[in-house]
Amino acid sequence: MQENEDGQLEQEEGREGQQEALTRVTGMYKDWFLDYASYVILERAVPAIEDGFKPVQRRIMHSLKELDDGRYNKVANVVGHTMQYHPHGDASIGDAMVQIGQKDLLIDTQGNWGNILTGDGAAASRYIEARLSKFALDVVFSPKITEWQLSYDGRKKEPVHLPVKFPLLLAQGAEGIAVGLSTKILPHNFNELIDASIKHLKGQKFKLFPDFPTAGIIDVTNYNDGMRGGRIRIRARISQLDKNTLMISEIPFGTNTSSLIDSILKANDKGKIKIKKIEDNTAADVEILIHLPGGISPDKTIDALYAFTACESSISPLGCIIEDNKPLFIGVEEMLKRSTDHTVELLKEELEIQLGELEDQWHYASLERIFIENRIYRDIEEEETWEGVIAAIDKGLKPHVGHLKREVTEEDIVRLTEIRIKRISKFDIEKAQQLIESLEEMIAQTKKYLANLVDFAIDYFKELKKKYGQGRERKSEIRIFDEIEATKVVIRNTKLYVNREEGFVGTSLKRDEYVTDCSDIDDIIIFTKSGHMMVTKVDAKTFVEKNIIHVAVFKKKDKRTIYNMIYKDGRGGASYVKRFNVTGVTRDKIYDLTNGKAQSDVLYFTANPNGEAEVVTVNLRQSGSIKKLKWDLDFADVLIKGRNSKGNIVTKYPVKRIELKEKGLSTLKPRKIWFDETIQRLNVDGRGELLGEFTSEDRLLIISQKGVIRTAIPDIIMRFDDDMIVLEKWKPEKPLSAIYWEGEKELFYVKRFLVENPDKEEVIITDHPKSYLEKIFTDYRPVAEVVFAKKRGQERKENMVVNLDEFIAVKGITAMGNQLTKEKVLEINALEPLPYEEPKKNKAEDIEVIDEEDVKPDKKSAAPKTEEKEQEDGENGQTKLF
Repeated sequence: MQENEDGQLEQEEGREGQQEALTRVTGMYKDWFLDYASYVILERAVPAIEDGFKPVQRRIMHSLKELDDGRYNKVANVVGHTMQYHPHGDASIGDAMVQIGQKDLLIDTQGNWGNILTGDGAAASRYIEARLSKFALDVVFSPKITEWQLSYDGRKKEPVHLPVKFPLLLAQGAEGIAVGLSTKILPHNFNELIDASIKHLKGQKFKLFPDFPTAGIIDVTNYNDGMRGGRIRIRARISQLDKNTLMISEIPFGTNTSSLIDSILKANDKGKIKIKKIEDNTAADVEILIHLPGGISPDKTIDALYAFTACESSISPLGCIIEDNKPLFIGVEEMLKRSTDHTVELLKEELEIQLGELEDQWHYASLERIFIENRIYRDIEEEETWEGVIAAIDKGLKPHVGHLKREVTEEDIVRLTEIRIKRISKFDIEKAQQLIESLEEMIAQTKKYLANLVDFAIDYFKELKKKYGQGRERKSEIRIFDEIEATKVVIRNTKLYVNREEGFVGTSLKRDEYVTDCSDIDDIIIFTKSGHMMVTKVDAKTFVEKNIIHVAVFKKKDKRTIYNMIYKDGRGGASYVKRFNVTGVTRDKIYDLTNGKAQSDVLYFTANPNGEAEVVTVNLRQSGSIKKLKWDLDFADVLIKGRNSKGNIVTKYPVKRIELKEKGLSTLKPRKIWFDETIQRLNVDGRGELLGEFTSEDRLLIISQKGVIRTAIPDIIMRFDDDMIVLEKWKPEKPLSAIYWEGEKELFYVKRFLVENPDKEEVIITDHPKSYLEKIFTDYRPVAEVVFAKKRGQERKENMVVNLDEFIAVKGITAMGNQLTKEKVLEINALEPLPYEEPKKNKAEDIEVIDEEDVKPDKKSAAPKTEEKEQEDGENGQTKLF
């Protein structure tokens, strides 16, 4: 044993062979694993920024170029040819080639190459064919500026990188998993990439967002420039064909119709949604029909499809590329900048090579002209040696080469000796001069391009867009998504029961009292006779507390459900009345709604979904000298406070019973509803345009561009069509005015009408296929301006202003209306409506929901005297779930 420098004892190795073996294993781990990791990163999984290709893709493109003769090649032949360069099996090459072909950019395909919409695979490689697309031939290849290297076996040369003059990586996207890192670059729109490249070259800012071949609707709010930590949400495009049928016409990227339908069927089996049947009619375009049972809301089902199926998915991008043989994490904007700058460099190299070639052509054309025009070829007739021939030509040229741009070399003289006699005899000086002048023009033009390289690159990108951009418009619609609460859209797939006396609630108590339908992800709220409250998850059987008096499905943040309660404060204590709502609680925690004394008892309790306030009769027991044993209590006189408030005293004497005397009306203010145009949804949070204040009886008026009119009770889960042109609070007594084109008569008609059947959807224009709605007015006294078309040889007729209120009386909604004019109309404009004063209505006094800390005792209040004291909610440190 010997002591090392750290003071620790270290045992000497007994045998030298063991030390060598140990070193060898360590070396294997260090070197071989790192070599393998580097190989996977650089040679298999991650694309290079220079051309946007992984090695296998680059070798496929190189092989296609070598085989290219304008005709289609069997994919099996291409795969076999690629194996000269790629040290892996044919399966990986074939799969990679199919993926390139399905992106419809670089490869012109023939045969069954699979379907990205349905998930069907391609036919065997011996049955399908391919050739390079015109775009690939224009953009990907340029042998003169390509850097070459030996293939893996040293027999062939392959490109280090292909000189791609386009941000191909961002157009196609890329995905790969390496050792210790991965990449996921999403595809972007062809034309938008070109526009962004042009903006970058002009020094302008730009933004890039993904665009998927499967289309769909995308929310790019958290895209984060395609870097780590970003997230993009994708939804299928779902539309309502009729009240019992939904249609999916676009699907999220990364799914196909088979996987999408499977996810819908699974959600149906689990009871999350309820559907009748699914039809898959997908061919060239996606068409999945979802048939709903009667009584199921289409709007709610659409939300449920997004919440519980693959109709909505999210993708987390991760921008990782290879640059200078090193992995680099960058955003898509930086990728585009680097790719665009690289394209400029490639264009510069091509122009420089082109300039050199043109100057060489000019030099040789000038030499040839001097050689023939000055008959220098005669000077070599008497020369007997090759050296003498070269010297004679060189001597003959010297007096005439002063204007050349470089010295005459021996190689130039050798080329002159190779000119045939036939060419010399037919030499045309004028044509030779024209050739030299055209070369001079081309040289000047190329120098101009080099001097203005950025402008040349901009023109290059514009030409690419003009040549190949048609038909490559954006497919994925960018939109901000609304948040869907699963508990609000899930189908009530089970039933809730209660055993009030024993204190059990659950879905398995089928012999006990039925409460309501619910879902397995709902929370339920329970109140007991002792004044306790608890919120818990739906389960098969849960014990809460004996003597349950109320059970219901709990709605988070519900301020409109008001609980009315009278309780006795402990044994022999006074009775109190309180009104409260329950918005935020900790799940499975028991809350005491009384003052906390033992033997407290709830004497009266109701749950009111719209804040109703009933009138009850309080009956006292005969005790001592009490004169008044019975009186009425109106809950409308009690302020709505928090659940912890003690409440107002009702009586200090024993209560015999409390009876309901009169059902009450809502004491809450009408609910304000807004419409958020960005997500096309209603809300009560103040986002978007205020539609008005709504009671439980008020409705929305909805009119579409197709002339379809309907009214509906506002619901937060409602969805609206893209062609909706009117959304406002419906006033039944206010007439609507419409100007429409009658297809059969080929004239404009005017009609005024009331909505007589609020529950019925009606069309307000005629059913002729050429009929269309021109203008719709929801004002009491609308005014329209008619602009007439100018007749040939005549002055334009003066515009006609029409007071629609006087033009036509209010008729039925199905009436055709009156003809507006026989003249040819250029356009119809809406003018400011005429003033109208609506009749005033007497409003009932409203009681507003207020927080308990804002309440101050009101000495003049008609309510019973307040004897309340605030109580703290539970122990410190409780975690809020809602």
